[in-house]
Amino acid sequence: MAKLPKRTLPGTGRRGSAGGRHHRQLLGSLSRPPPFGTHADPVCPLLCGHGVDLPDRVRLGPMLAIDLHHLVVSYGYLAVFALVGLESFGIPVPGETVLIIAGTYAGLTHHLNPFLIVGSAAAGAIIGDTIGFWVGDKGGYRLLRRYGSYVRIDEPKIKVARLLFDEHGGKVVFFGRFVAVLRTYAAFLAGLTRMHYRRFLFFNATGGILWACIFGFGSYYFGHTLQQISGALTWVLVGLAVGAIVIAAIAVRKKTAVLIVRAEAAYPGPLED
Repeated sequence: MAKLPKRTLPGTGRRGSAGGRHHRQLLGSLSRPPPFGTHADPVCPLLCGHGVDLPDRVRLGPMLAIDLHHLVVSYGYLAVFALVGLESFGIPVPGETVLIIAGTYAGLTHHLNPFLIVGSAAAGAIIGDTIGFWVGDKGGYRLLRRYGSYVRIDEPKIKVARLLFDEHGGKVVFFGRFVAVLRTYAAFLAGLTRMHYRRFLFFNATGGILWACIFGFGSYYFGHTLQQISGALTWVLVGLAVGAIVIAAIAVRKKTAVLIVRAEAAYPGPLED
């Protein structure tokens, strides 16, 4: 009986079981998604090919930058809401950067609605700040009252801090939304100093909505330009904030005695727990 010739698998140049394995490997490689950041990756050239780059402050490594892009593509509004909310709550994640990436991606592809991006960012900012405020109010304040003396923060100094936040806390909450470090901890500090919640909510909401509109719509219409200037703008704002804090600290130090008298008149007697 004549033996049948072994068939050659198309495209492999091999015969038999070895050729079959090679063919299966070839098909498997075609079915697998391309590695992140390669030219075969559909997201990286989409943004980078239009001159879009990430701000320098989030370049902690190439994988982080790529993951942020894919997080926006995969989860859209939920990614914006979650990261902005976490940053506002007090966890230092790049919430503003994700907002810029989402706006830029929406402007290039129209796969996301810019109004929903802005709404997700504003909601995340307001809710995250509110949670951070209540953590500072319910937990941080009690810890400060109990252990503050160990770091030379006694009751008169706590009263001064409350007085200053009652008078200037609205500015800190509102403008802090636009400064990287203050954006993360302003709400917690407001709760820590027992700022009135309704006043906090007003400045928190107005600052969060305005911030989301500027960076959301700005990245949608001027994505490349905004990303080019956002890094430098951040450092300028941080520098101004540090300068303002230093000046305020010097002023408070010079007027400590006067502020203690004013704070005692505003909050007579022992502070409540």
